[in-house]
Amino acid sequence: MSSPRRSVREAAFLLSFEKLFRDDPLEEIFEAAKEVGDFDFNEESRTLVKNIYDKADELDGIIAEFSDKRAVNRIPKVNLAVLRLAIYESMYDDRVPVNVAISEAVRLTQTYALGSDVSFVNGVLGSFSKSEHVKNVIDNETEK
Repeated sequence: MSSPRRSVREAAFLLSFEKLFRDDPLEEIFEAAKEVGDFDFNEESRTLVKNIYDKADELDGIIAEFSDKRAVNRIPKVNLAVLRLAIYESMYDDRVPVNVAISEAVRLTQTYALGSDVSFVNGVLGSFSKSEHVKNVIDNETEK
C-alpha cells in the first residue's frame, strides 16, 4: 500500500503529464480527470500541480542547466513531468527531503517511462542535488 504522500505525488505527476499535452486551463484538466476517474486525487494534488505550473519556467531553467544531453523541449513529456515535480518538491516543499524527491522521481520514471529514461532522470537529478540550488535550500532549512 502506498503512503498518502506517494498517492498525492503520483496523482500530481499524472495531472502534470496530462497538462503537457493540452492547452486547457488546469481546472478543465482536473474536471476531465475527475470525470474519467482512472485515478484519485485530492486538493493537495491539485495544489501541487498548480504550484508546479506557476514555477514551470523556473523549473525548466533548472532542468536545462543539468540536462547536458537534451534541450528541455526535446525531453520526453513523461520525463519533464517527473523532473519538474522532483525539483519543485526539493526546492519548495519543506516536508520532502531532496533524496526522497529524487528517489520518488526515479520510482515514477521506472513505472511510467522507458528503461533508458531512468538513467537520464537520475543523472539530471543527481547533478541538481549537488548544485547551489540544493545547497541554498539546505542552508535555508538550517537557519529555521
